[in-house]
Amino acid sequence: MLKKLFKEQKGFTLIEVLIVVVIVAILAAISVPIYLQYVEQARASDAMATIGAIYNSCKMYYQDHSEDAADVDILQEQGYLEIDPSTLKQWNFTVIGSNPITQIEAISLPDMRGGAGRRVTYNVETGIFEGYGLPSEGESSE
Repeated sequence: MLKKLFKEQKGFTLIEVLIVVVIVAILAAISVPIYLQYVEQARASDAMATIGAIYNSCKMYYQDHSEDAADVDILQEQGYLEIDPSTLKQWNFTVIGSNPITQIEAISLPDMRGGAGRRVTYNVETGIFEGYGLPSEGESSE
């Protein structure tokens, strides 16, 4: 009689539940860092797009004035560049070097969700972006 009672009960054993919990924990441990890297890349892509626009504006300014713009504010004031206000709340852009420009740098401000002080740098000579949200040397981009 007691055996019939136990055979009719349905459900999972404690071991089965623990195995499922461990599997879910392993999957979370693998996927969360990958997700966080994608979030950083998305935040950095805003700065990278703006840096590209700044570089193109610098080239146009140079063609018109035969000298490099001293900073991003001059490009904006003279109509060579328009940066979205939401981007300006999150990033501060700096042109480094003059005749020729060597780098364009973006440093995040406190309003950026990723935190202040994050850097994205574009090296004009090599054409390579470095910094926040980007794979470091030796690291695969895939």
